[in-house]
Amino acid sequence: MNDRIAQAQVEGDATRIAPAGRLDTFSVPAFEAALNENLDAGRSRLIVDLADVTYVSSSGLRALLSARRRARAAGGDVVLCGMAPRVREIFEMVGFVSLFSIVPSVQDGVNLLRADAPTRT
Repeated sequence: MNDRIAQAQVEGDATRIAPAGRLDTFSVPAFEAALNENLDAGRSRLIVDLADVTYVSSSGLRALLSARRRARAAGGDVVLCGMAPRVREIFEMVGFVSLFSIVPSVQDGVNLLRADAPTRT
């Protein structure tokens, strides 16, 4: 795993993945590996903390979209949080703000995933 991508289980079954720097052609393979590692392990409730990300390229957007599809197919979701204005602008330009749940903080992401969790009987 890349040391610029922090991962930690947070409340419940949610996992926080926090890349740093630029999500571009050079860094996306490690980011994609972190996403897939969690999804392959059955962790489908992912919070991607973008607080330390300064730029997202088309390859980074593709990795997020692919992870979202896989997570949703497994009954989870990918929630994004902590976006800097420049990164949010990229998401707005490509229309991804309508595809992803975007919240201010990791805790907001946990709360959203908890609210969307199926009730267990």
